[in-house]
Amino acid sequence: MTSVESPSSKTDRQITVRIWRGDARGGDYETFLIPDKPNQTILDAVTEIQRNQEPGLTYRFACRVGMCGSCAMTVNGKPRWTCRTLVETVSGSSGVLTLAPLRNLPVIKDLVADMTVFFEKWGRAKGRFDDGGAPDADFVPVDPTSADRREVDAAIECINCGVCYAACDVVSWDEDYLGPAALNRAWSLIRDEKDKGRIERLRAVSEKGGCLSCHTHQRCAQLCPNQLNPTRSIAGLKRAVMSATLKGEL
Repeated sequence: MTSVESPSSKTDRQITVRIWRGDARGGDYETFLIPDKPNQTILDAVTEIQRNQEPGLTYRFACRVGMCGSCAMTVNGKPRWTCRTLVETVSGSSGVLTLAPLRNLPVIKDLVADMTVFFEKWGRAKGRFDDGGAPDADFVPVDPTSADRREVDAAIECINCGVCYAACDVVSWDEDYLGPAALNRAWSLIRDEKDKGRIERLRAVSEKGGCLSCHTHQRCAQLCPNQLNPTRSIAGLKRAVMSATLKGEL
């Protein structure tokens, strides 16, 4: 007869969790052991450690259901939302978790990355809707089946979690590079027929560190938790910049 492991017996096993501890001055990994519970997320594991072993452990989270993106960390070498990632899907046969703050961003403390530069680059990419200083008096009808609207819909669900920015090798090489999220946002606004900032935005994303710096590695698309494809958006920006340049608009 084949024995069946009861759900309660799983809690007798333990998981090894290596967590980076430190701040902008440096740090190192500290190892913890926690119970291996059914359906445990990475965020659950970190919370278990903070509540029962190391109250000083610093990390960031809010919604716990994949809506805010604030819990993103580097998990076994890849940036992920920790509230939506089960321990059993990433710990592998070794049963070891290695957690660190998001790559390509300064560290505040432990698992918390400083997102300031990420949002500053949104500003540089003109990632804010521009009504031209004279908003329309009434709602502008938009055909939901139009090509522009479909392009916007494909790019608009970004929640600023920073996963794509942490995954991007170009950001690692070039500190001026705006990054996938900022450029994806710029593309969604350029295809928005209500926005009046097209030329200024194209000028911003064509400068040093803009869309032409993208090497099309697709890491951002592979790891985006919302299954967006910033690489596709950046390719659209490259075409738009070329077209505007040939027309003498830039």
